[in-house]
Formats: sequence, structure tokens, C-alpha cells
Amino acid sequence: MDDDLDDVFRERRRLLALGYRMTGTLTDAEDVLQETYLRWYRLTEPERERITNPAGWLTTVAGRIALDLLGSARRRREQYVGPWLPEPVPAELFAGAIGSRTASSPEDPLDRVTLDDDVSTALLVVLEAMTPAERVAFVLHDVFAVPFDEIAEAVGRSSPAVRQLAASARRHVRENRVAAVPRAEHDRVVRAFQEAANSGEIAPLLRCLAPDVELRSDGGGVVSAARNVVSGADNVARFLLGIAAKRPTMVMEQQQFGDGVGFVFREDGEVVSVMNVHVDSGAITQMWIVLNPAKLSYWLRG
Repeated sequence: MDDDLDDVFRERRRLLALGYRMTGTLTDAEDVLQETYLRWYRLTEPERERITNPAGWLTTVAGRIALDLLGSARRRREQYVGPWLPEPVPAELFAGAIGSRTASSPEDPLDRVTLDDDVSTALLVVLEAMTPAERVAFVLHDVFAVPFDEIAEAVGRSSPAVRQLAASARRHVRENRVAAVPRAEHDRVVRAFQEAANSGEIAPLLRCLAPDVELRSDGGGVVSAARNVVSGADNVARFLLGIAAKRPTMVMEQQQFGDGVGFVFREDGEVVSVMNVHVDSGAITQMWIVLNPAKLSYWLRG
């Protein structure tokens, strides 16, 4: 039985990675993890012994809990002040976490969009636009390779219905998520942007931004942030230069994220915001800035 408990504990990091993809925040992911383990410990000894695949059981239960949580989270986010963005985490936080599959053998690999460890902001933003059931089906199947029959148990629907949910979610990803450029190209553009930003001049910044670039900032009504999308290269460049002028002591540090290089901003040694960007055709097309302290928990722990 000790070996079984060790196996269960070893699933903690993978379940946290699953919860984060499901919900977009570490706090909600930790709630999913805690409730999943509570349900495991509430089982009687005979009930646990009948579970032949504890990892699979934990995964499907976590999916069911996440589905319930997403329903209430969606209602909360309708009242959110300004754009709601997923919580930024460093690339290494969940690296290798999904190497342990619950599926005994992959179903048609062409049915899946991604099995990557990387958690990009671009993908998480698209996941936010899905229904809770679509999101759970997509994450469990396309990321964690859980068979449709097991997902059906988690979401309370038939296996064909779950297959349709995953297909619908996959269409959202393909239609709304711009294909990622090679990591080296992404990082080259982002580093050029940093150099341009440090120059304090608008012309170098404009060369790094796509004409139709969009900037979203998430302050959650707690700290000052743009409540509407800032659109267009000139508007975005002037917005960024305005922030720099108001906060001259703010330091811009490079950090590896699932999208590639992004930035952590510090003021007097304290993290005040995190920025991720999306690059396409040699220019930045999307910028996401998180300032809400509740979504900087990882960065503020130290």
C-alpha cells in the first residue's frame, strides 16, 4: 500500500499542471489539486484497492472538479474589471509534468493538436473562449492523452459527445491561435523590442510592432491598468513609452515562458508586472501584461 501512496503523491505535479491548464491560475489549480486528493482520502480501503490505475482515477476526478470550478469562475469573470488574462508562470514550472500519460495507448495522433509541456499564453487565452466542457475535453485528451471513454466519466456525457467537444475545442485553437514561430525567431524579435523600449524612442519600437498589434493589461481593478484593448502600433508604442516615463525606476528583466522570452518588471526589487507577447512574421502581434497582484503569486513568493 505504501507503494500505491507513493504513486499517488508522485502525481501531484502533473495534476497541478493539469489544473493550471484547465483554469488559467495557480490558485484555482491548487484548489483542484486539493479537492482531488481529498476525494482520494475519503475513499475506503476496499474502494482504493479496486482502482487499478490510481493516476487515471486522479486525472478524471481532477477533470470533473475543474469542470465545476470553471462554471463558477466564468460567472466571476463576467464581473471582472478590465481584460481577464491567465496567470503567467515560468517555463520551467511544469516542465516534464505531462510525461506520465494516463492513456494505455494513444488514440489517433492526428486527433490531437499538442502534447507539449509548454504552456503558452496564446493557447491559454484561446482556452478561455471555450465552454468549460470543451476546455476539459481538450486538455484531458489533447494534452494529457486521456481516452474519450474516461473523459466521458469526468464530464457526465457520452463518449461520442466528448469526442465532439474535443473536436469543437480543436477548431477554436486552429481558428484563433496564430501558429507559433520558431523559438529563436520569437526571442530575436522580443530582444529587439527590449532594446527599442530601452532607447525611449518611438521609431525603433514601431519597427518591432505589427501594424495591428493589440495590447491587453490585467489589473483586476486592484492596480492601475488599461481597461480596454490598446490597438495599433502607434497607440501601443506611445502607451508603453508613457508607462516608462511615469515609472523611470522600473527594471525590465528577461524570463523564459511557454511562449518564449518575455519580461518580468521590478520596481525597488519588487515584481510589479509580467509581460508575454506573441510574434508573427517578424513582429509582435499580441502583448499581454499582468499587473493584478493576485496573479503574480509565484513571483511574489520570494
